[in-house]
Amino acid sequence: MSSADPEHREEDEAPAPADDEDTGAQVAPIVKLEEVAVTTGEEDEDVILDLKSKLYRFDKDGNQWKERGAGTVKFLKHKATGKVRLLMRQSKTLKICANHLILATMSVQEHAGNDKSCVWHARDFADGELKDELFCIRFPSVENCKSFMETFQEVAESQKKEEGEEGSAAAGLLEKLSVEEKTDAKKKDEKSEEKESKTQQETKADAEKEGEEPASSA
Repeated sequence: MSSADPEHREEDEAPAPADDEDTGAQVAPIVKLEEVAVTTGEEDEDVILDLKSKLYRFDKDGNQWKERGAGTVKFLKHKATGKVRLLMRQSKTLKICANHLILATMSVQEHAGNDKSCVWHARDFADGELKDELFCIRFPSVENCKSFMETFQEVAESQKKEEGEEGSAAAGLLEKLSVEEKTDAKKKDEKSEEKESKTQQETKADAEKEGEEPASSA
């Protein structure tokens, strides 16, 4: 018989049944993993600006710029306090490269010879302790660098205004407390004078009473 017989060929080529054929049985997992909520510390803040960039810090010992990381730089405004901080994380590891408040005394300026970069000083907390740092940040475009600098300066100005308002409010509160203290002191003095006057009057009356001679009997 010819080996070209279709039936014979199908029998020869028919696959053997698999040992691990799916029976449809449901197997429950041995360990059930609970869903864990991940917090970033940014939940109470609003994003003002979000740009891709590369950050450098100036190494004073080596007298040279060293790369800090490439990722996303953000300006974050706290919903309750109104304070704004600069936060940058590396794109892959999410490690913090920079983390500091934007203060009224801070300023940013274009890096000499590069209109895509700018520099500023800050008291940074990225390493878990406050350090005086000189940062340089570089953007893919001139437009992004300008946006960063403009936002930085606007935030610094707004913090200056808020600090002025806080100072005025504090001065007003101190003045109010001072007035209240003076009023209380005046009231105490008046009460003390009134009490002293009353005591003197009583003493005088007692003295006059003691000075009277008793009527002689007939």
